[in-house]
Amino acid sequence: MLSSSKDGRKAGRRKHRSSQPQPWLPSEIVCSANDLTNSKNSMEFAVILSLIVVIIYAYGSYEAMLALPEIPNGFRTGANLNMAMLESDATLQSRQLAMEEAKGTVNPEQKQQNLRTDSEKQQQRHPADSPLQNAAPAALTTVTLDPPEGKWPVTLRDEVDDFEDLLHVGDLKTVLKVPKFWSPPLHNKQFYSREQAMKVGTCVEADPKTGSHVRGESCPPEQRTIYIGLASYRDYQCRYTLESAFLRAKHPERIRVGVVDQIIEGEDSRCDEPIEPCDQNPNQALCKYKNQVDVFVMDAPLSVGPVFARHIGYRMYRGEYYATQSDAHVTFTTNWDEDIIAQLEATHDEMAVLSTYLSDIQGSIDEKTGKSLRNTRPIMCNTDYEGGPQGMHLRHMSQPERHPTIRGTPQLQPWWAAGYSFSRGHFVVNVPYDYLMPMIFQGEEMSIGIRGFTVGYDFYAPERSVCFHHYATGKNAAKRNKVKKFWENGDRYKGMGKKAMARLLGIVHMNPEVDPTFWDHTDADRYGLGGVRTPEQFYDLFGIDVVKKTTQGHLCKFVGDDAQMHKDWFPLLRKDGMGIDYSTVKFRWVDPYPNASTTPQKV
Repeated sequence: MLSSSKDGRKAGRRKHRSSQPQPWLPSEIVCSANDLTNSKNSMEFAVILSLIVVIIYAYGSYEAMLALPEIPNGFRTGANLNMAMLESDATLQSRQLAMEEAKGTVNPEQKQQNLRTDSEKQQQRHPADSPLQNAAPAALTTVTLDPPEGKWPVTLRDEVDDFEDLLHVGDLKTVLKVPKFWSPPLHNKQFYSREQAMKVGTCVEADPKTGSHVRGESCPPEQRTIYIGLASYRDYQCRYTLESAFLRAKHPERIRVGVVDQIIEGEDSRCDEPIEPCDQNPNQALCKYKNQVDVFVMDAPLSVGPVFARHIGYRMYRGEYYATQSDAHVTFTTNWDEDIIAQLEATHDEMAVLSTYLSDIQGSIDEKTGKSLRNTRPIMCNTDYEGGPQGMHLRHMSQPERHPTIRGTPQLQPWWAAGYSFSRGHFVVNVPYDYLMPMIFQGEEMSIGIRGFTVGYDFYAPERSVCFHHYATGKNAAKRNKVKKFWENGDRYKGMGKKAMARLLGIVHMNPEVDPTFWDHTDADRYGLGGVRTPEQFYDLFGIDVVKKTTQGHLCKFVGDDAQMHKDWFPLLRKDGMGIDYSTVKFRWVDPYPNASTTPQKV
């Protein structure tokens, strides 16, 4: 098991002593007794006034310390640091302005000047990701970045001494020891070539001539490795998910799992803890394949939502051929690994990402055989704006589940879903989760999906689901409703989601009404856009107005019912299989039934 730090030291608090007040010095020499008495009284008054000021200051400091999120003893997440040495100038400046505004002493001209200066610094640092620059991507060229050499087998337990510090984005004082990224994004905001893509992905057996586990397409499909990334919050079903993933795989030896396990020790079961002792039942997956499971343990009160947890999960990827992500409470079908690989390869699209909202487990899997009982599948096409404390933003609504219109291959769709994703491993490398998104739940899918689109990835609905979700409905309602959610930390990290949402929307050019200096541009290159397509192209294609905050309805008719999106655009797949070529597409979806709440039924 990986701990999120090597020790649990807490930084001590420094006690500050106020300096003794200096004696009051008269401005002139006096000789009369009266004047000497007045002088003495003035000195006493000055001393008393100074003491009052010191007491008020000390009380204010005490209140400020109490206002910090309380971190229980025993955390294994690293020592606390002095944030005065770590905060950026922009952050400190923003806080100073906020304090002045609260007091009513802010200078409007100075505020605007500070904002302009900060914006200039940020845009110099991250020019390609400034929301003020919405130009079309530059001419496509081939990148020259190379990933590290992939290895197999691999475990993060061999890298613990090489973990790096990551400041917790919620309390701004706890430092986590986290795995380093296997590789930075490789697309370099340019066209990602097939040659480069083939350098990502390990094979169980090494090439007999070169000894390398990176064999590209020459690696037999049954030997291509799979990374499963899970983020679990106090979820008793996490270990059951791992059991089904390994025991129902046709080739479990090629699977490696990375879990970010957010728990309270002593209250919650660990995701890598076998359901029964291994000496009593050694055939459990968590006994047989324990060396293929890496678990990063984070104390639950530090959880700021799935985005931060999945960010760490993406850090745990180590060059596997395929990468998949699901919730921590799903059940896999028999031979799921062989099935989903065959579906992905059927697209002949190296940039394909299979993604969907999973159907409910109830009535979906034969308990004896582990085979799916469904011949329908959901497709991602129903999205609309909603408001809330974090402002207007897009979110996925309930998705239609029907018999596939297209047979023999997954079907093109506009959107990506966090609940299930399967792709080549380079998708995880090129479109990493942004860690500066605390307390975001609705919205992460827009970030990954639109950023992935700009890098050149294409999203597809699987023809068949290979796992199913345990929703809190029916017979599962009683147990699932008892599982805690990260929202229990809402008061601890109150107010952080609004600025995080501004950053999320700003990076993908979805909030043009917001001053770009309002949101943090830190690491915007790593967590920003690609250079193959633009967000504006995506919005034009699918009828999204980011100014008016509206969408053209009934998109599912174009995407799902008639599969017209797939029929029209799948033939535009590049000859080398490196994604759909949208450069010649002149299209904008317009709602054909603007006055209807639902699409008219076919006659």
